[in-house]
This record gives sequence, structure tokens and C-alpha cells, in this order.
Amino acid sequence: MKIILFTHPDFLAHQSMPRFARMISEGMVQKGHEVIVWSPQAFFFKLALRKPFLQKWLGYLDQYIVFPLITKLKVIGCTSDTLFVFADNALGPWIPLVHKRKHVVHCHDFLAQQSAYGSLAENKIGITGRYYQKFIHWGYNKAENFISISIKTQTDLHSFLTKSPKFSKVVYNGLNQKIEPAKNKAVIRQLLTAKFGIDLSQGYILHVGGNAFYKNKLGVLEIYDQWAQEYNTQVPLVLVGESPSSELVVFKEKSKFSKSIYFITNIDDFQLQHFYQGASVMLFPSLYEGFGWPIVEAMAAGTPVITTDENPMKEVAGNAGFYIPKKVFQAEEFTKWKAIAARELEKVMQLTPEQNRLAIEKSILRSKEFSSQGFVNAIEKIYKQILLN
Repeated sequence: MKIILFTHPDFLAHQSMPRFARMISEGMVQKGHEVIVWSPQAFFFKLALRKPFLQKWLGYLDQYIVFPLITKLKVIGCTSDTLFVFADNALGPWIPLVHKRKHVVHCHDFLAQQSAYGSLAENKIGITGRYYQKFIHWGYNKAENFISISIKTQTDLHSFLTKSPKFSKVVYNGLNQKIEPAKNKAVIRQLLTAKFGIDLSQGYILHVGGNAFYKNKLGVLEIYDQWAQEYNTQVPLVLVGESPSSELVVFKEKSKFSKSIYFITNIDDFQLQHFYQGASVMLFPSLYEGFGWPIVEAMAAGTPVITTDENPMKEVAGNAGFYIPKKVFQAEEFTKWKAIAARELEKVMQLTPEQNRLAIEKSILRSKEFSSQGFVNAIEKIYKQILLN
């Protein structure tokens, strides 16, 4: 096959999307297929002089004026047996450039779309953001073939399409990093303690994720605060990801357990694997997800996961997960939610050695269902089907 892979531009500095695109590209090349990556180059973006506001708008010029003009010319030279693959549904505005040719769109989540159309009350966006999401919707709505990373994402996709897709399949993400359980958790904890100057020798609660509203990072702090207070314990909480927002910093400073809460930023994949391996439990109470990479990564490292009792988190964690309700925001219900979540956290922290061993075994076994090779095999089969139809 000859595959043209559309990806986000490098100058946007995404993290998960480039990994996903590389998994497609490298996987297809290993299978003997030709892959050419098309993405916008930084022409106007370079003129922004590192000013975020200018970078955003000049970046739009590169993505939606310059790139489409260049792409239209390049498409003319493509043979009819070329498959055009879009690595993300957020690349919707480019889909009309090739929608009459063989194509497929990989769909990750529709949270921004739902926010723009008022479905997510927790995340209100401005008028320009709403128009931008409508622009994206206009684009992917012209596509016919889709691959979603979860049943939840597929369901959301179909709710936004104005016509039935010609082809719509679910292929779960594959783990695109080599993550494995530690041979000795105590050694990993000693390494982390020495490296970061935090006493993690007796274990710790881990959260991995960004600051987006749906990650519910504040909820992680609220659960921990409730648990530490109710069960009189000060096992550290480690939050790995972006620098904390002012809201998170204020919460930490006001907490009686502030000295046991740590924000870790700017680490590499090797250090992240160590954090996964050394954790007592992974706390991942997301409100929404498209998939939930950290769930699989933690399970692959042999760490039990507590997550939200809703899809796609349940789809991913399966029978290996420990579950809590989705966070609610009404005062009385919120208090109940914290108590339930803290109770589940205490239950996992108090597992007997045998129960913990079984939980780890189930987690590792579950993670093996999300292999990168399995992902590549599945999408290759779909790509071939689309080209034949």
C-alpha cells in the first residue's frame, strides 16, 4: 500500500498525537508499506517570536491557508490506489481535500466538539473556540471511513455525523512504549527517592495526566485529602504531568497534608516508567476520556488502577480495574463522592500481599490486550478493506 499520513504540525508541540502517528507510520513501514507524512510547516508561525497569541493565529494561517494550497497540488500527483490516512479527527478541515479519494479518519475523542455544542457544562469555551470546532466538524463530516479508539468514541462520532458512515470500526490503542513490571519495587522506589529528593520508600499514590478539565486533577487532590484525613495516613501523592495550575497549587497549600503532595514535571519516558513501576496504586478519576493511555501504562508496569466507573475507562481497565463513581459537583453529593472514593483507595492500599499479587497479575494480563502489534495488524486489515471497496 501507498499511505499518505496527515498529522498535526510539529510546531504545536503535542505529545500523545505524535506518538500515535509514529505508531501508524513505523508499523506500516515494518509491514512493507510505503508511508509519506504530510503536515503543515512553520512559515508564518516563525514570525510569532514566541508570543502565544501570535503563534496561535499565525499557526492557523500555516495550517488552514498555506497547507491546503500545497496539498491540493500534491494530491494531483497521487495515484488512485493511494490511501489518505488522518491521524486525528481534529484534522477535520483537511479532509475535504481528499474526501472523494480512498481515505480513513482515526478518531480519539470528541470532548472539544461536545464542549463547543454545549454538551459538557464543565467546560465552557469562547465564541472563537466554538467556530473553530464547527470548522473541524464540517471537515470530518465529509469523511466516509472511520476508526475509533474506543466504543465510547465511536458512539460520540456517530452522534455528530449527519449521515451514516460507510465504514466505522473500533480498534483499541496499542501500548507504544515498552513498559514492564519492576523486578523489585523497593529498588525502583529507592532510585526515585534519590533522584527527586522525596521519601517514596514505603510506596506512593500516583496520578499521571495533564491539566485539562476532564482529567479531574483537582479531584485527585480532593480524594487524597479526604483519604489522608479519614484514615490518618500520609503516604505521598505524586502527580506527574504538566506544571500545576494556580487552582491546584492553592488546594495543595491549604491542605493539612501539603507536605505529602508532590507535582513532578519535565521527566522523560524512562523516569515515567519508574514512577509507574514503583507506585502502590494509580489514581485516575477522569470525568471523560477518549481512551485513557495512563490506565494501560500503569497496568503494564504492574500497578493496580483506580478509575471512574464509566466508559471508556471501564472498557480499558476491564476486570482488572478498581472503580469509583464519576465526580459530582452538588455539595451534598460531592461529599458522598469523596467518601466513596477515599474508601476505595483505602481498600486497595490495604490489600493483603496475596490480594495485591492477584491484582497485579490481572493488571499485567489486561495490559497485554493493548499491544502495538495488535493495533498495527488490525488497522492494516482495515486499510486494505477500504482500498478494495
